[in-house]
Formats: sequence, structure tokens, C-alpha cells
Amino acid sequence: MSRDRALQTREKLVDKLPVTGELLRGSLLERTVRHKSGCPKCARGEGHQVHVLTVSYAGGRVRQFSVRRERVAEVRRWLDNYQKLKDAIEAICELNHHLLRPDAALPRGRKKRD
Repeated sequence: MSRDRALQTREKLVDKLPVTGELLRGSLLERTVRHKSGCPKCARGEGHQVHVLTVSYAGGRVRQFSVRRERVAEVRRWLDNYQKLKDAIEAICELNHHLLRPDAALPRGRKKRD
């Protein structure tokens, strides 16, 4: 890939970045909670569906956040924005790695012989 082509590709990626504060890192899980006694729904084995956002931190620490049913779509959108941004950043870094390499079109100097 030529330097000009790499720069054009990088600019296109930058223009497509989801520049927004609506970013969220983590995983959205759906769990079933069952009460030990007193709940007819749980007694039938159905349980209650709940959504939980799980986020891992350095040192193996994990935090979990309960997500209300009406906010699940929003959380999914924020998670998707984060993933798109992360993928774009990785692609831009790869292009920048390419730009750091010596240009293949330029003649190379002679190697010294021992």
C-alpha cells in the first residue's frame, strides 16, 4: 500500500469514528433469578429475567451493574459504539504502523559486506 493510499484510508476511518459520549465497555448478560420461596413464578421454575452489565478491571476485579429492561437497547447501542470505536482505533494503528515502515518505492542503500 502506498503512503498516499494509507493516509487516505486513515482519514476515511477517522471521519467515520463514532465521536460521542455514548460509549460503554463491558458485556451485557441476561440472567434468570429465582427466589427460594414465596414466589409463584419461581415455584413454577420460570424465574425472573434480569440484565446485568459486567465490566472487568485490572487486577481481576469485576463490577456488575443491574440494567433496567427499558434501558437494555440503550446499553446495547453504547456497547456497539465502543466496539466500533475500538475496531477503528486498531485499524488506524495498523495503518500508522505501515506509515512508519520505510517506503518500498525508494531505493535502498547497499548493505556492507564483512
